[in-house]
Amino acid sequence: MANYFKGKRILVTGGSQGIGLGIVKELWRQGANVVTVSNQQKNLEKLKSEYPLIEVATVDLRDCNKTIEVIDSLGTFDGLVNNAGVAIIEPFLQCKFSSFDETMLINVKSMLIISQIIARKMINNNIRGSIVNISSQASKCALKDHIIYCASKSAVDSMTRVMALELGPHGIRVNAVNPTVIMTEMGRKIWSEPTMSNSMISKIPLGRFGEVHEVVNAVLFLLSNDASMISGVQLPVDGGFLAT
Repeated sequence: MANYFKGKRILVTGGSQGIGLGIVKELWRQGANVVTVSNQQKNLEKLKSEYPLIEVATVDLRDCNKTIEVIDSLGTFDGLVNNAGVAIIEPFLQCKFSSFDETMLINVKSMLIISQIIARKMINNNIRGSIVNISSQASKCALKDHIIYCASKSAVDSMTRVMALELGPHGIRVNAVNPTVIMTEMGRKIWSEPTMSNSMISKIPLGRFGEVHEVVNAVLFLLSNDASMISGVQLPVDGGFLAT
């Protein structure tokens, strides 16, 4: 990956916190021209003050028309990371239709909208680009109280495969990364309680949760030319969770 990202223009959605922020910062460190969109205005302002060369834009991905307008206005990209997402945790018998609609809108429909815009511009400008979709181990297994989230991430995986099939002839690669629990700031707050974490950790052969940089490394690998013959895969970053 040495020097691959220098001068490359990369869009990261949901890049103002958590895994997305880690991706944005590492791409910047490696010389990319990074653009990120988020609905977290204060977080974007903080990011911009610390990294003035990173371009930011505020958009609520639940507003499809505004999303189209903002993404289209950002121009052409060499790479895209669809990281933005939401996790509404409700058991199957109590899950609300409104929760289902919001989750699918943010995790699935907005990914479709953004990817279409970016991929069309790649094709029109003869860019052999790369798209990485952030999925989850929840796409591959049943997790209690995650009925809607599991369904949305399974959709992400399916879309990844179809996108890879249809965009491959244009030289555009599409892959997904499927993390386990990752120790973002929010992740540490939620999973720091042993009664909450022990059950999940017991199912991970490596015996721990993941760190942000471990997901970031996988994303940058798939974005880069080091993965030039890899397309249509879903790469677990899960410490062996899905192997058990």
